[in-house]
Amino acid sequence: MNEIIKGDCLEVMKDIPDKSIDMVLTSPPYWALRDYGVENQLGREKTFQEYINKLCDLFDEVKRILKDNGTCWVNIGDTYGGTGDKKDSKDPKYKDGRNGQSKALNKSATAKCLCQIPSRFAIEMTHRGWILRNEIIWHKPNAMPSPVKDRFTVDFEKVFFFTKSKKYHFEQQFDEYTKPMNRWGGEELKADGESDWDNGTGQVTYRKRNFRPYKNGKNKRTVWSINTKPSKEPHFASYPEKLIEPMIKAGCPVNGIVLDPFFGIGTTGIVAKKNNRNYIGIEIAQEYVDIARARIKSMQDTLI
Repeated sequence: MNEIIKGDCLEVMKDIPDKSIDMVLTSPPYWALRDYGVENQLGREKTFQEYINKLCDLFDEVKRILKDNGTCWVNIGDTYGGTGDKKDSKDPKYKDGRNGQSKALNKSATAKCLCQIPSRFAIEMTHRGWILRNEIIWHKPNAMPSPVKDRFTVDFEKVFFFTKSKKYHFEQQFDEYTKPMNRWGGEELKADGESDWDNGTGQVTYRKRNFRPYKNGKNKRTVWSINTKPSKEPHFASYPEKLIEPMIKAGCPVNGIVLDPFFGIGTTGIVAKKNNRNYIGIEIAQEYVDIARARIKSMQDTLI
């Protein structure tokens, strides 16, 4: 626990015992968008069908090591056919290839058409026995402007919340009430009347109801407006801490273990430790392993 393991995540997970992980939270490399400079990198497959199959094979192994009451959260983005027609950047600053890949990767997709990677992934996961509990929309209020003129700018990504069984650990999360109810009677309905319509129906029209039953707020919704956060590190695909904190609080018990098989620069581990959970990180690129270790150590030194 609380270690980063360098290696291919599928191979590393084969050494993890069955049903030993409380929660898996990750954002795998998106298809045909970035080259992280490692051999056999996920996301460099020639077709999106091959990418989906390879990704879901990996989550078959996740399912084995996840506890029966465990949860699995996956942030995954989409891409357009024909978007990989720029050469990889020669600037070392952009060596993760964020400026595009070769045309060959997108020959399987219709040019200018969304590949629907998230939907294809979620459908294949459910075909393989996963239970899809939520599709969360990560809305990005500060999304980068887009130069396109023949479609709308995309300002969201998806996060899928899966479980392997019908009963699982989940701690309800709340959104705070931001304004009073616009209702003349206040938050509570006091019902003293009777309705002729109720006679013989078994229903009760006039009944006492609290329109705000939870003191901490309302049950958290599935559209989360959270700004992206710039990173000084050479990794351009890290998600913000604020995005994953509700997931870790909801899906992993205190002192439980969160596994991130695509650990990157370690945001999952940082948020896990801040919230009294343990982590296991798997990362194939040594550069990111070093960065993640330094970031987590810095965070822990700050908390001491």
